[in-house]
Amino acid sequence: MSGRLIGIARRDKPRAPMETPSRVQISYDAGLEGDCRGRTPDRNVTIISREDWEAACCAHGRDLPWVTRRANLLIEGLTGFKHVGAQLKVGSVLLEVTEENPPCRVMDIQSHGLRAALQPDWRGGVACRVLQDGEIALGDAVAVVGR
Repeated sequence: MSGRLIGIARRDKPRAPMETPSRVQISYDAGLEGDCRGRTPDRNVTIISREDWEAACCAHGRDLPWVTRRANLLIEGLTGFKHVGAQLKVGSVLLEVTEENPPCRVMDIQSHGLRAALQPDWRGGVACRVLQDGEIALGDAVAVVGR
């Protein structure tokens, strides 16, 4: 089964507005080029699925833009990646899931109650380490390739 990359977002400093480029370089050393959080070991890139975001918004009772979550990548049409050790190929980039990306208090600052809506079933997404650098672009295929 494969999915598709439908969103890319980054911010140059904490709490800054999210930028949404159509393509970006990803590396182990920097995560998403231009993103302030990409240098964190085992958390170079964060991913959320459209399906999980929509489920959280439904549970929350509000339709919010996906960048409210402050994740780096929005994918659709893919299952089987929400566990530690899963490997995802996004375009030419290879990522490994290192942990659930738990929603923090900032989610409730964005919209009161959003944090609770993101809690079940890893709806808040996953954190990944970069195993293979490369460039990604909107529309790239996304597939689970390992574990």
